[in-house]
Amino acid sequence: MFDFPEIFALPLGEWINIAVDWLTVTLSSVFNIITIGIRTPLVYIERFLWWIPWWALILILAILAWKVARHWVATVTVIGLLFIGLIGLWDHTMTTLAIIVTAVFVSVLIGIPLGITAAKSDRFEQSIRPILDGMQTMPSFVYLIPAVFFFGLGKVPAVVATFIYAVPPSIRLTNLGIRQVAAETVEAGKAFGCTGAQLLFKIQLPLARPSIMAGVNQTIMMALAMVVIASMIGASGLGLEVLRGIERLDVGRGFLAGFAIVIVAIIIDRISQAFGRAGTTRK
Repeated sequence: MFDFPEIFALPLGEWINIAVDWLTVTLSSVFNIITIGIRTPLVYIERFLWWIPWWALILILAILAWKVARHWVATVTVIGLLFIGLIGLWDHTMTTLAIIVTAVFVSVLIGIPLGITAAKSDRFEQSIRPILDGMQTMPSFVYLIPAVFFFGLGKVPAVVATFIYAVPPSIRLTNLGIRQVAAETVEAGKAFGCTGAQLLFKIQLPLARPSIMAGVNQTIMMALAMVVIASMIGASGLGLEVLRGIERLDVGRGFLAGFAIVIVAIIIDRISQAFGRAGTTRK
């Protein structure tokens, strides 16, 4: 009498498996198009990062950090990237960067328009809120399951899983930033005859830039957090080195790869935050 009656158990897992099998067969052409659309820029970005000389990439990132952030950020960028090269993880880092850049680009490309739509429509915002809540609370390992079923193994499903995991902050903070623009400012724009597009691109988006950049920053950080987990479905890079270190009980190998991820995270975090502050400073 203390056990839940099995007769009332729902075969929900079987229903999900049936639905996944049906989607895999029915929408195979759609998944192939998505795979090509992701793989093409991913391959070009990775080839570019492998092609560019290591010293040139360090110099470019150092100049960028020096221009938009503080001098110590440029120094950390140079020292951190040199350290990654000295421990023999440069190529793995470039592969990881290619995956992150692709996933973040897709997240921003989709997340910001959805955030704008949510800011313009209360009904749409209320409809996607529970979906975003579920995406942010779902264990990250779960995202690997549909990615593998629909896209197989490799870097493409890693980008898809990373996108699903990392896109919510971009949507939420874009929506929040636009909604926080002062109503008086919006009314003034309308009084001067601004169209809806002019109001959005010349008033709301510029004023919401710090919030939007914070969303992009959080998207990047969550993408970095997904790197190690994505290595379980065939994504190479630093995450794979961490996974191999765990599998072989090679503490040094796993620790160095993890430390390289931390260095990349610090560099990207400081530079992306500086972009957001730059917009606030100009205003």
